[in-house]
Amino acid sequence: MTIHSLRKILIILVLSVSVFLGGYGLGREGYKADIKKFPKVTITRETPVDRQELNFSLFWRVWDTLTAKYFDKSELNPAAMVYGAIRGMVSAVGDPYTVFLEPNENKVVQEDLNGSFEGIGIQIGFKGTQLAVIAPLPDSPAEAAGVKAGDFIIGIKDEGKNIERGTVGISLPEAVQAIRGRAGTKVTLTLLREGETEPIVVEIARKELNVPTLIVTYVGEGGSLAHVKLLKFGGETEEEWQKTVREISRKEGVTAVILDVRNNPGGYLQGAVDVASEFLKTGLVVVSEERSDGTKNDFKVERIGLLLNTPLVVLVNGGSASASEILAGALRDARGVQLVGEKTFGKGTIQEPLQLDGGSGLHITIARWLTPSGFWVNGEGLTPDFVVEDDPETAEDEQLEKAIELLK
Repeated sequence: MTIHSLRKILIILVLSVSVFLGGYGLGREGYKADIKKFPKVTITRETPVDRQELNFSLFWRVWDTLTAKYFDKSELNPAAMVYGAIRGMVSAVGDPYTVFLEPNENKVVQEDLNGSFEGIGIQIGFKGTQLAVIAPLPDSPAEAAGVKAGDFIIGIKDEGKNIERGTVGISLPEAVQAIRGRAGTKVTLTLLREGETEPIVVEIARKELNVPTLIVTYVGEGGSLAHVKLLKFGGETEEEWQKTVREISRKEGVTAVILDVRNNPGGYLQGAVDVASEFLKTGLVVVSEERSDGTKNDFKVERIGLLLNTPLVVLVNGGSASASEILAGALRDARGVQLVGEKTFGKGTIQEPLQLDGGSGLHITIARWLTPSGFWVNGEGLTPDFVVEDDPETAEDEQLEKAIELLK
């Protein structure tokens, strides 16, 4: 794979997969194929010449038995059955971030990255095999309902969709589709939270969400510190980032930057490289390693940044995942930037999005990524130089206050 093609790699959040909950396939319970949902497919039993050694007889025996004996023939949708077979094949790999997306699911992912969608505003991923909240979006219905980064989602209920299910074995696309919905409708989540002995049940009304890439404010004495809250690495990140950097560089009295990637679930790999290049003169930003043969591709600083000598602190927490961890790890390894906050999420794999026939898509894990020092964050996360927990009982942002203290 060329460096050029790797530039287009998407690191899923949740599908970070972010996905911004939002989502994909219907929950397994309550699922009913809609013939309008699937494009027409041509069914053929001819095996490609290069696949002649594979035995598909069992597949076709099951297909024929369903066709012949299932009591309600109107429920048998060949296209839906083909998509189901493909989904099962991909899920058999056992990687929650390698997923097949039907056309409607694939469309949702693009909407999420563009920042406009209807939902409750949470980003999800997996902690081990358990569905978990990476982070609620700022000012979202999920945040207002008290959903927190790190919550495990163990149940999803939506009476309008006829869905009531647990999340054991759920795929990321299924979870997103079950939770996403039209503005004004409601979904109920059952959560497990560290430190709580009983499940937490929250009913959340969905709404239309427009998520910016970043928000900048000025804090500290005389507004001398630019607090840049980077919410995601999406399609519009580069343009918004460049505009913000020009503003900071021209603003009188700004002496330092606090780069805040708390609750940022990731997104495009190239976005992390672009932002890191603003603060690094030369060198590595991230290394991708193809696990099959150990081939490595180095992503280096690509341009002359405007903030190369600007003092910097990075804020992180358990909702900082994927591209956010790439950025934080690069800045610490290559420039010695201090990290403040809580241990990051720990997602260290890279997914490439492929567009398939009929609008469907395949997100496939193609590599793992390493920080410049060679550290693999997967399942471990980055431990901050200054571990500071934010006290939800106070109005003060203790992590931000620590960053301000360090930059005085």
